[in-house]
Amino acid sequence: MMMLGWLYQDQAVPLGLAIPISIATGMLAGLVSGGLITYAKLPPFIATLTMMSVARGLANILTEGRQVVGYPDWFTSLATVRHFGFLSATVGLFLVMLVLAWVFLRFRAGGRNLYAMGGSPEVARLSGIKVRAITLWVYAISGALAGIAAVTLAARLDSSQPSAGLSLELDAIAAVVIGGASLNGGVGSIGGTLVGVLIIGVLRNGLNLLGVSPFIQQVVIGVVIALAVTIDTLRRRSSTAR
Repeated sequence: MMMLGWLYQDQAVPLGLAIPISIATGMLAGLVSGGLITYAKLPPFIATLTMMSVARGLANILTEGRQVVGYPDWFTSLATVRHFGFLSATVGLFLVMLVLAWVFLRFRAGGRNLYAMGGSPEVARLSGIKVRAITLWVYAISGALAGIAAVTLAARLDSSQPSAGLSLELDAIAAVVIGGASLNGGVGSIGGTLVGVLIIGVLRNGLNLLGVSPFIQQVVIGVVIALAVTIDTLRRRSSTAR
């Protein structure tokens, strides 16, 4: 998001060019995370946490901690104009990506390979799956998707803010875990993730409408994550016992 604002405002790069460069920046960050995992053998959580800290620091350095405002109307209208009375361009993009991800995981060999790698990377490797190369691509694509999310958030806020996205990583973890994905890998679905996203969104909006403090909301989200992980652990133990 800050790369987008910096290119557009400070470097006078056309927004149509700044957007793909910003998405590529996200892909590069994901590729670094993948490299730390596959070559430096860092645990995925530590590698991505490290990249998150570095990225946030660079975002503040890039713009000296100030927000960037003043995007053109056509850009912000992507998130504000409702087509057919309810569908914005950003929501439409989300739905398209949702369908593409579902098709890939459900019907493509590459999607099945991801499940195999999540279940047991060593077994997947012995089965002929190129675990290292695929892992790098997975994190690179994940970074690109984060870049797309950053661009859509900038359109929604009509600005680029260094502090934007704080704590969203917890919402993302909660959404996928509630949706049935296992933190141990090998289990999960796009449909379940969509349900998890909707639950977290409704929970957030409901707490806001009730006037609940943002600090208490953080506590609630943390408790939800703990409960979801606990349920997942008990479910896995039950299936193993059988």
